[in-house]
Amino acid sequence: MEMSAALLRRHCTSAILLSSAIVTSAVHTRSAATSLRLASAFIPAGPPRNSIAVHKTITSLRTMSSSSSPSQQPSYKRSKLSHLPPSAKIIGTHSGTFQADEALGVWLLRQLPAYRRSTVVRSRDPAALEGCDIVIDVGGTYDHSRLLYDHHQRGYDERFVPKKKDGGEERCTKLSASGLVYRHYGRDVISEYYPELCAGEGTTAPSAELEWVYNKMYDSFMEAIDAIDTGVEPIPSSTDDDKENVIELQYRDSTGLSSRVGRTNPRWNETPMPDPDERFEIASELCGADFLDVLTKIVEGDLPARTIVEGAVKSRRDCDPSGEIICLPSGGLPWKSQVYELERDLDVTVPIKYVLYTDQAGMWRIQCVSVEGKAFENRLGLPGPWRGVRDEDLSGVANIEGCTFCHASGFIGGNKSYEGVLEMAREALRVGKEE
Repeated sequence: MEMSAALLRRHCTSAILLSSAIVTSAVHTRSAATSLRLASAFIPAGPPRNSIAVHKTITSLRTMSSSSSPSQQPSYKRSKLSHLPPSAKIIGTHSGTFQADEALGVWLLRQLPAYRRSTVVRSRDPAALEGCDIVIDVGGTYDHSRLLYDHHQRGYDERFVPKKKDGGEERCTKLSASGLVYRHYGRDVISEYYPELCAGEGTTAPSAELEWVYNKMYDSFMEAIDAIDTGVEPIPSSTDDDKENVIELQYRDSTGLSSRVGRTNPRWNETPMPDPDERFEIASELCGADFLDVLTKIVEGDLPARTIVEGAVKSRRDCDPSGEIICLPSGGLPWKSQVYELERDLDVTVPIKYVLYTDQAGMWRIQCVSVEGKAFENRLGLPGPWRGVRDEDLSGVANIEGCTFCHASGFIGGNKSYEGVLEMAREALRVGKEE
């Protein structure tokens, strides 16, 4: 008996929703292949007339599921270093008020076998510093061969390499003392916590994964420490010719690491006056905790996600011939910065406009790709008439079945099915190009 078009559409939608939910969970479970076979049973037997797109969707999702399954993805777990023996070597830095710069630099060195839990001498006396094995942020000399890492001397202009960020802009800051430590020992610190990132035996070159993490950590964490310590304003100063377009900070942020370390210094009127060296140790551990938080996110979250996003970018024309739409198995994985990097790495000439994925409830979403470096400006927002409209009203305005919502700002929307959300993306592209 031939199935009615409405019933067929209902079965097709159920299959897509079930398969999308399974793919979402595939990031966390190894049973996706079995469940996808069950999902396929929801597609009615017989001539599939209107279900060809559903079969293609199931096939595509199955491919994405297998590539995003934990058994197929590298798994990283941070090593513990607390059991390793301490070093007898001594680290030297300056006395007096401390900043995040040298507190972080000392912590980084202490993660290495050569300086594990080393004693720190805080002094400005050259004789006291002469007896140290390595000296940072004091002494007026940068000489890696002599293990001297200061950045206050005249003519100093050391910057992180590559000197340009992925977006093409020049680095805004010179390296502080911790930046110099990171330049020479950062890969070793990362490898101590994630030895699986090291290249195989017989080669001294870092693995591609280690190099990616090393650069990502500088962009995400170290550069701000360098900039604050070397006095780089977060907003460039205006020129005399552009006084009408002066940009001023609307508020001051005192929640960052450098501010928190600053508050660890003894207050001028604190009684009884605490030992500044003990406070320095607290500040150093504070810096290390933040460093590890960012490193863990990058290695255990961003790096595995990059493989999935890369696959979606490479297969974007399977999603839509325009190449401006990609589909991910889950919106929970970090994809935003990955898209910009992969577009450059893969020489994508037509920028991606929309990302499709399922949320935790199994609803399909369409999210706009923002302009790189902008938090609220999209490459191509969803059509104006859709914005702030929901459910049946939105389906009527868009002339697309299954719409659930469109945010008032036009940066994200939803649909009950993959077919529906893909149609929303295609219609948004068409409207955007006509405007």
